[in-house]
Amino acid sequence: MLEKTLGLLFYLKKPKDYTAGPVLIYLRITVDGDQKELSTKRFCEPEKWNAKANRAIGNKEETKTLNAYLDMLQNQVYDARTQLIDRGKIVTALALKNIVSGNDQRQWMLMALFKDHNKGLEELIGKGVAKGTHTNFETSYKHTARFLKTNYKIDDINILSLNLEFIKKLYHWYRTVKNLNHNSALKNIANMKKIVLDCVDNGWLVADPFAKFEMTRDEVDTIYLTKEQVQAIANKPINTPRLSRVRDLFIFSCFTGLSFIDMKQLKRSEVFTNDGELRIYKNRQKTGTPAVIPLLPIAKGILKKYEDDEYCLVKDMLLPVLSNQKYNSYLKDLAERCDIDLELSSKMARNTFATTITLANNVPMETISKMMGHKSLRQTQHYAKVLAVKVTEDMADLNKRLNDTKFLDDSPILETPKPIMRIV
Repeated sequence: MLEKTLGLLFYLKKPKDYTAGPVLIYLRITVDGDQKELSTKRFCEPEKWNAKANRAIGNKEETKTLNAYLDMLQNQVYDARTQLIDRGKIVTALALKNIVSGNDQRQWMLMALFKDHNKGLEELIGKGVAKGTHTNFETSYKHTARFLKTNYKIDDINILSLNLEFIKKLYHWYRTVKNLNHNSALKNIANMKKIVLDCVDNGWLVADPFAKFEMTRDEVDTIYLTKEQVQAIANKPINTPRLSRVRDLFIFSCFTGLSFIDMKQLKRSEVFTNDGELRIYKNRQKTGTPAVIPLLPIAKGILKKYEDDEYCLVKDMLLPVLSNQKYNSYLKDLAERCDIDLELSSKMARNTFATTITLANNVPMETISKMMGHKSLRQTQHYAKVLAVKVTEDMADLNKRLNDTKFLDDSPILETPKPIMRIV
């Protein structure tokens, strides 16, 4: 970075209607010819001011105190220049003025920055950002605001005041006052921490004040249906039209891996034939990641079942999807009707697709990842960890193959060991 010229000048700024009395002292900051003025909030009689020395004249204690204050203010400007250089920022007269006056720090208020971040997310909804993502950050914003009000009696806090103690108190508040589980508490903290990390990236914070706070989440059990449970739901005679439709949607999700919102937003243009195979080509609403799903016979049959449905035609939908609240309510009834001792959900249907329908039937992990619209294979590998029955089946197949080839059947390692002679 090229060295910039810096000039500082303290001077008396007389008002237009000035006649007599003390005058306000101003500081003029000049960087490469660009000037900004800053009030020192101190006064001096014109006859007691040395314009050449930029200081008050005299040996009285009040004069010494005034000059000492001006010296401190001058040092603050030099310190501000050092801060900007250390952060890789451009040194300007305005930047120096903002730091010395405190305007710069007032701009670095956590909740104000949080609000601006969420506003930016809202503007990007449908353009790479899911509505649910914005909703989650808004919830975390409201929680953080409530925490500040309850624990610190303030509406906002400067990011420079954030430390490890703050985040520990916030975590404790989530677990006790809000009664959130460990993972939910960490999710809200992670949303707030994103704002802090943005400040680090912008050079407003030298380092992450929460770096030593443990953010490891607990492993969550993935709940899915077995083949027998899926069959029980699909084969159960149901005479209630609305419950029958919900059952169809749930089974469709089990055989496609689509989430509730993706089923609801499924368009005719996203389902077409390619190489003689009917497929869904759709960007996931949550992440925007593309998913490619070849349709199995039962999924094709469910789509065909509703291709002339009046409700679907009026709403221009492929499936008769109700509101999320009603859908989940009917799923509870469906579980009771089918003697399923689990709380059915759209997430469980997606889990079932990843495990029982695909992974347990030897569909490669990479293929499952593509169909589910995962951003990375690591997300898909999570299902392999929970599918213990798949491990048992794979080892049974391996055992059969080894037996068929008589692998190591004649190995001397299998011979009964000879007794070891003892030396007396």
